Amino acid sequence: MPLPDTTRARIQTEAARLFVASGYHGVSMREVAEAVGVTKPALYHHYADKEALFLAMLDGTLAGLARLVAHAGEQVGIRAQLEVLVGDLVASAPAQRVGLQLAGELRHVSPERRAAFEGEYRRVWMGGLTALIETAAARGELRADLPPAVLTRALLALTYPLVTGAPPADPQGTARALLAVYLDGAARH
Repeated sequence: MPLPDTTRARIQTEAARLFVASGYHGVSMREVAEAVGVTKPALYHHYADKEALFLAMLDGTLAGLARLVAHAGEQVGIRAQLEVLVGDLVASAPAQRVGLQLAGELRHVSPERRAAFEGEYRRVWMGGLTALIETAAARGELRADLPPAVLTRALLALTYPLVTGAPPADPQGTARALLAVYLDGAARH
């Protein structure tokens, strides 16, 4: 019998595949149990209900984003930090796409649980990125005429195409170009 952590990982992998394919309401716990090869009671041993399973998958996505921010924060200087961040984002793009698709189904969970997740997302991802930007601005590496939160949103807007839709033909080249637009501007030099 697999270890519980292995079972949990299999449950989340299969559930994510099902939720992306059929949406939150299109998936039952029975279908998840069958896809994993466990009984429904075994599935309920790991997750109290479908909403708990769904939110656990989103928590996993959020933990991945936290790792991206932490890895970037280990670098010296905003250029190196953002190069690592964007490189990691491209490397994890398939998982990020799944996370975005799952997040699109958040409207189906209870308002309290949705608000809790959204608050954690803002704290971990948006807050983590904004902290990198604030620190760089304080070091004089970034312009001071825009608030760090605005610079964070601009970074996210520019990098969004890396993790949505069809992957670019040259993901790393596209990532470097988008980062150059962010750090150096869009004007031809």
